[in-house]
Amino acid sequence: MKRKPTLFESCLPIIVMLLLLAIGYGVYGLSPEPLLILSSIFAGFIAMRLGVKWDEMLKGIQEKLNMAMPAILVLISIGILIGTWMISGTIPMMIYYGLELINPQFIVLIAFIVSAIISIVTGTSWGSAGTVGVALMGIATGLGVSLPATAGAVVAGAYFGDKLSPLSDTTNLAPIAAGSKLYEHIKHMFYTTIPAAVLSMIIYLFVGFNLSAENITAPEEMGSMMATLSEMFNWNLLLLLPPVIVLYGSIRKKPTLPTIIFSSIVAGAIAIVYQGFSFTDVFASTVTGFDVSMIVKEGFSPDTVPSEVTELVTQGGMQSMTSVILIAFSAFAFAGIITKSGALDVIMDALLRIVKKTGDLILSTVLSCITMALVTGNSYLSIIVPGELFKDTYKDKKLHAKNLSRTLEDSGTVVVPLIPWSSAGVYMAGVLGVSTLSYAPWAILCYTGFIFAIILGYTGIGIAKLTTEDAD
Repeated sequence: MKRKPTLFESCLPIIVMLLLLAIGYGVYGLSPEPLLILSSIFAGFIAMRLGVKWDEMLKGIQEKLNMAMPAILVLISIGILIGTWMISGTIPMMIYYGLELINPQFIVLIAFIVSAIISIVTGTSWGSAGTVGVALMGIATGLGVSLPATAGAVVAGAYFGDKLSPLSDTTNLAPIAAGSKLYEHIKHMFYTTIPAAVLSMIIYLFVGFNLSAENITAPEEMGSMMATLSEMFNWNLLLLLPPVIVLYGSIRKKPTLPTIIFSSIVAGAIAIVYQGFSFTDVFASTVTGFDVSMIVKEGFSPDTVPSEVTELVTQGGMQSMTSVILIAFSAFAFAGIITKSGALDVIMDALLRIVKKTGDLILSTVLSCITMALVTGNSYLSIIVPGELFKDTYKDKKLHAKNLSRTLEDSGTVVVPLIPWSSAGVYMAGVLGVSTLSYAPWAILCYTGFIFAIILGYTGIGIAKLTTEDAD
């Protein structure tokens, strides 16, 4: 006979999941997907003990996946979009002119801005930091500018772009977890992200005033990167048409998936007609992503392309989203089982007894995301798990789901690179040559976003209420 779980029984599967991820993923570096499946099995045993049948658990998993499927299709289409934007020359052209913006005197401020631009157009913080970020660190070294400050600005800029880019995996994942829509989620993040960015830029600007403009030159690596990009692609204003289509669709609130696919088709046509690629190359870019070996030009050899340029442009394709989707499927299996067991209802009731104000709920979400990030060191899990945990609580408090998705990004996505044992923290420290704890204080946007989120929660500014139409 089915019975209601106790608070301990409700929390136990989550505690076991955290322990498995902390030890398996955090200590031994095991893949998170099998660990989440093991967590789901344990949650299943608890559910069976409560009298929940297997068919009911399977139905719970199916319900979670059905809810997430439209957004997962968007994730897959984003992989197609990045691949076609890359092969058409759209993203490379944006990178090229982004590099031209660099003024070495204000290197710390420019490090933030350029990293943000590259990250927005590519949807990857790691690619931004690992390419132009490295070049910017070279300028800072030559100028004698604080390397931790420059590295922190690179990381903050990279995650600013990652956070707001519709091409980013985490930007698409947060609304999946919270139950909001992509573009309304991005717009709602302006309330916390823009103030954090402005504060960051003011501080970086003051650092620049202490530098002399005399005898400041950019390193040869940056010029080499720009020259290589020019050799690989033909520049033309026509290359801006694909992003204009996406921007138009966003402003006019057109359906996301058809807009992305249409933009990808246009980008593919540009790649064939203007860049000289074959149909085969364009189709390959939609699956496995763009590769420099696809370029066939007289006098050009892919083997001569610098490794940093190769890393920057070798992106996209549906397969690039496989890891994110597998983690999402595994996490939603866990969520479906604990939902059918009644565990989430018990936890939500306990939270509602403690949480009296909207600010309390935002603060609880922030602390949960940061805890998950500290335990797992993984951006995806620090978004998905708290999202499932708090989704119904926000709805019960008559708060729009985009408040939750925004907070998941403010305290999940951008906090992870500040954690020394996270994969993002290790990567950033490795490519930039500065330890995580040294650059962390200068990655201002990464820790002020959730502070602004908490402030907005208690003041009510930028908090969207759930309307009758939204509830339906």
